[in-house]
Amino acid sequence: MPVFSTHFKSEGIYISFFIQQKIILSGKTMRNLETSSKKLHVIQTTIQLMTIHGFHNVGVDLIAKETKIAKGTLYNYFHSKAGLIEICLLLQKETLMEKVREVLEITQYSTLTNKLRQIYLLHADLNSAYYLLFKAVFETKLLYPHAYQSAVRYRRWLKNEIFCLIAETKKMASYTEAELLVFMIDGAILRLLISDKIEEQTKLLDYYLMRVI
Repeated sequence: MPVFSTHFKSEGIYISFFIQQKIILSGKTMRNLETSSKKLHVIQTTIQLMTIHGFHNVGVDLIAKETKIAKGTLYNYFHSKAGLIEICLLLQKETLMEKVREVLEITQYSTLTNKLRQIYLLHADLNSAYYLLFKAVFETKLLYPHAYQSAVRYRRWLKNEIFCLIAETKKMASYTEAELLVFMIDGAILRLLISDKIEEQTKLLDYYLMRVI
């Protein structure tokens, strides 16, 4: 079961999409790859549209128009709008988890302060993959519960990773400290939606890091 993997970067939105396929030497390989490429294009476009307009204002008609792919083909690929949303959030979640693990593992961010700061900066950005997950917490709970749970699970995972990181250095680490950093990320996103000034956010982050360390 080979894995077809493609990475996109568009306006700060990173997408990693892995599709398992049976590659049989029967002349169908190129068709499989072409279909996968079209699916990736749909997902990339859908993420961009929903990041800008929200989950409720982007319908299948708009996705079909922007991707130039027939609605019937979209339903054949993803079965429903809900299924497409779940895949979009899954990709954003996997992308973020990969980047957080990089921060935790690479030596460039050698201190606890540097790692926590980088995790914060990775998320507190309207161009971050986290922004769509953040929107999902507020917009998908009733109509798209599976997508909502995906966003909630990522937030829980992030809090656990932050807590474990703090606990490695600080004997009296508190889970509340991890929760607080995630709440600060959410607050920073809300402020960015109102103003692009980051001075107050930087001061608040510095104060948090000083208290945690």
